[in-house]
Amino acid sequence: MPIPKIISYAKLSPMNHFELKKYILEDSQTKSNAPSARYPRHEAFHHQKCFFQTKNREFIQRVTRTNPVGLQLAFMKIHYHLPGLFEFYSLYEAFLKLFREHREYFYDWCEIGSIYGAPNACIWGGGRIENETVDAKRAFALAREYQISVRLTFSNSLIEWQHLKDEYCNSLCEILNQECAVQNGVIVHSELLHRYLQQKYERLYFVSSTTKVLTDFRDFKKELSRDDYQFVVADFRLNKDFENLQQLPQSQKEKVEFLMNECCALTCTKRKSCYEEVSRKNLNLPETAHSCPQKNSEEGYRFSKAMQNPAFIRVADILNTYLPLGFKQFKIEGRGLGSALVLEMLIYYMVKPEFQIHLREAIYLDNMLDLF
Repeated sequence: MPIPKIISYAKLSPMNHFELKKYILEDSQTKSNAPSARYPRHEAFHHQKCFFQTKNREFIQRVTRTNPVGLQLAFMKIHYHLPGLFEFYSLYEAFLKLFREHREYFYDWCEIGSIYGAPNACIWGGGRIENETVDAKRAFALAREYQISVRLTFSNSLIEWQHLKDEYCNSLCEILNQECAVQNGVIVHSELLHRYLQQKYERLYFVSSTTKVLTDFRDFKKELSRDDYQFVVADFRLNKDFENLQQLPQSQKEKVEFLMNECCALTCTKRKSCYEEVSRKNLNLPETAHSCPQKNSEEGYRFSKAMQNPAFIRVADILNTYLPLGFKQFKIEGRGLGSALVLEMLIYYMVKPEFQIHLREAIYLDNMLDLF
């Protein structure tokens, strides 16, 4: 089934979308004319001359005549879930300050949904080994200051009963379970750990981990139907399965979270065993003979290589396809990488091109991140 053609603000450039939204608001606030009889619920569309101030005049005229409801999308926001709260504390200390004080640097259609991670001493940790650079309480305090949700990546797939008593992991959950302005969560794989956390920490929400490697869409849809998960991170190989994605009910689309910048090959057959190897390391279990089968794997992660992956999600894809279809949650991979590389990912996805140099200067010159 082809992707439906949706006339929406996504056809505009990000900057034009911002200008369009501004003109709609300004004009609707300053004009006293009654809304048109044809579209009584969309007062802004009655004042069509405000649209002529943008560069996409012909398109906007067409939208206002044929699909006024589509322009409601101009007021929707997507949420990014960012990597490495404990590993990239210094980066986020600078980045979040700029996000608050210079919001004009950033696309107005995006927000920070959460920052995820786990200190490397956490035996419940999974997905990646994260080398924290700060005490967990300081990291939590930073997120609380900016009212951003913290997600602990407790996605170890090999948890057994004796591991549930771990004092350090429980202490982190106790801190996040305290009442605060923003709800915090846990990314889980193990059903045993999930049930335990649900019963003990009632204020936390739960995210189904991509480490489950649910590549069959039927299994993924079954996971979405579970009420005990607020979000489900899709295996990256489902990113472009629009034939099935577009048929999901909106209630399930709200729960889908896409892993945007994976570098792993679509044909990889050892992804699950790769995640299990990380779980073994965190539990101090004997390692297996696992090795990455990907060509040139010794080079490590390259953002430029991830961009060539057929499953890579670009900014234009978010605006032109995913958001019009009703998807709003997007996860950026990056734990275990350098903070300079993670910054480039944040800039690519969140910062307007004309302000990218300003953000780089503010962070590199003031904070001297790990350039080398």
